[in-house]
Amino acid sequence: MKKILEFIKLMRPQHYMKNILIFLPIIFSKNLLNVELLKITLIGFLSFSFMASIVYILNDIMDAEADKKHEKKKFRPIASGKISIKSALILMIILLILSLLLNIYIKADIVTYTIFYGYLIMNILYSIKLKHIPIIDIVILSFGFLLRVLYGSAITEIPISNWLYLTILAFSFYMGLGKRRNELKKMGNGGRKVLEYYNQSFLDNNMYMCVALGIVFYSLWCIDINTTINSIINIVWTVPLVIIICMKYSLNIEGNSSGDPVDVILNDKVLIILALIYAAIMFATIYLQ
Repeated sequence: MKKILEFIKLMRPQHYMKNILIFLPIIFSKNLLNVELLKITLIGFLSFSFMASIVYILNDIMDAEADKKHEKKKFRPIASGKISIKSALILMIILLILSLLLNIYIKADIVTYTIFYGYLIMNILYSIKLKHIPIIDIVILSFGFLLRVLYGSAITEIPISNWLYLTILAFSFYMGLGKRRNELKKMGNGGRKVLEYYNQSFLDNNMYMCVALGIVFYSLWCIDINTTINSIINIVWTVPLVIIICMKYSLNIEGNSSGDPVDVILNDKVLIILALIYAAIMFATIYLQ
């Protein structure tokens, strides 16, 4: 039983929360209650979650030696020796086969496969080399969020708004920069190799530039005619709530958090409540009119 728990821990299921982005196309197109599209999206969510686990396992294998010297990461299954690299590789192969079968089941097209396996290839290159290159490392972290939305759009054949695309991209850069900011703050240049190229002023300036752009893009999406024409006529009133959520997230980033988006959100009850309020307002506005 303990071994199974270690394998689950290795897959990092708590990070599947990021894959909620896959649901954005059907949510904002008023198709969340469409049984067929919801089924496809749920299967896509599971498939992308398996792929994300492959990436996390690969990172743990590549960083095993460095993780052994880290205060917290030394307890990870591979770094601690509880899971062998051979067992981790076997799990990766199983997850890869499962994700492929799930994509076949939903009859994924060439665009879907390009996004899906593009995510994998991008992260393999990240683990091998690109995570050591400044700016590029943050770009890849940010694109990981965007590709989830694009994947959700591809499997359902529901296009996303240009403003929504820019919103996701800006907030993704904000979170990626925030992650590096807190890594630099906690570990200094002795942490990740790429941190040698960064300083807190650079990360702060660009982080808050991106969150400002994210709020602007979100506001423009709220008042865009292509959004409001679908009966989503009141979502502009969610802009103040999004600003408050960003302020609370920034307060956590400025504090003692790890900077990882999942950890920041899951360790803050207020932020979770604000996010749930936002989700409830959006659902009521879109589906209860």
